[in-house]
Amino acid sequence: MTKKLRPTLAIKGTLGLEADGRNFGGRERIALLLKIGELGSISAAARDVGMSYKGAWEAVDAMNTLAGEPLVHRAVGGRSGGSATLTVRAQRLIDVFQRMEAIHQRFLKHLSAVADNPLSDIDLVRRFTMKTSARNQIAGTVSTVQSGTVNDVVQIDIQGGQQLVATVTHESAQSLGLAPGRSAFVLIKASSVIIGLPDGLSRLSARNQLKGQVSYVKRGAVNAEVGIQLDGGSAIVSIITTASLDALALSEGMPVVAIIKASSLIVGTFDS
Repeated sequence: MTKKLRPTLAIKGTLGLEADGRNFGGRERIALLLKIGELGSISAAARDVGMSYKGAWEAVDAMNTLAGEPLVHRAVGGRSGGSATLTVRAQRLIDVFQRMEAIHQRFLKHLSAVADNPLSDIDLVRRFTMKTSARNQIAGTVSTVQSGTVNDVVQIDIQGGQQLVATVTHESAQSLGLAPGRSAFVLIKASSVIIGLPDGLSRLSARNQLKGQVSYVKRGAVNAEVGIQLDGGSAIVSIITTASLDALALSEGMPVVAIIKASSLIVGTFDS
């Protein structure tokens, strides 16, 4: 069976004009004006650009109205007769639009060159714009899914070769399309992150024990916020009591382990 290749995503865009908040037109209407100037006939221009005769007349009327002055002078002579000429303003508009279109196409070409993989770059932008109350948002790739009757166990590879393990309902895993190779993200409340010391850790039932070091400490009256730079580049935030902060004697640069129960992870995907 031949594996279906993922289609290449290209960045495209169209240039349009507005007048007083109303759509003046874009490439199609400018093309119509250009053909009217070349052929001297609205009906002939409509046929050439693949537009209906009625649609062409309506487009010309709309452009004349929105421009605030005539763009096309018409000499009525019946459906097959008559003539049409462009005003100086229309000729200037065509020239300006063509210049703008050339600049626009160069911009799109440059944007495509910057985005070596447009699909992944768009996903990244979506991640930046995602809003959630969870302090910790970590992206990764699903590596394994162990299906169960009620719950599935999902392992997600993150930066630096570390893994996160989450338990989700089987129905949720199916709905999200979780499978090896699928891009996903994990949300973790800061209060769900327990901090431990790497030396002398007791055996724990928590599936997630991520190594890192303290990046900052913000002490409050009752609780403290502790930032942890995980091995490999990801970062995570924990909220603990000041009593725990003092008991562990946490300070910047100190090696620690972020401990999180698999049931405390919320898994999501970026695809619609």
